[in-house]
Amino acid sequence: MKLPISNSSALRYALAGALLVTLSSPAWAVLGDSAASVLSDQARMKGTLRSVDHRTYVLHEITMTSGGKVREFVSPAGAVFGVAWEGPSPPNFQHLLGPYYQQAQQAAAQEKSGQAAGEQQPRRRGPVVLDTPGLVFVHSGHSRSFHGQAYIPQLIPQGVQPGDIR
Repeated sequence: MKLPISNSSALRYALAGALLVTLSSPAWAVLGDSAASVLSDQARMKGTLRSVDHRTYVLHEITMTSGGKVREFVSPAGAVFGVAWEGPSPPNFQHLLGPYYQQAQQAAAQEKSGQAAGEQQPRRRGPVVLDTPGLVFVHSGHSRSFHGQAYIPQLIPQGVQPGDIR
């Protein structure tokens, strides 16, 4: 016997299903976020995880089967203050930068158009270097060899230098 379902009941079931799917998907560690999900990153990237405690921060390095590596730098407070990458292809920046992705996109668009430094000619080639008050992002490379780093200057722990994020 089939029970009739009203439109509002169907909508509630659809929303409940969407919520279950959202809650069951892994939380990924991203720039500025908590380090609690580094293991989820490892599983998502299908890589091996190596963690090293440097006393002023913990470095979590995920090596993927492609040979690419992503390093997440975590402060003693548990915040991801920096990320670095290297590999045959660029990483998913939207995932890696999280809430800082849009800020990086806007700064890159300004730099590309030449507005960032008051240039006459638009920028065409070379590394992307974005240095804003809330985010530093550097990315360079060519086919099969990409690398870079991003960090939040305000979250870098005392005793750690920006050059350590590599």
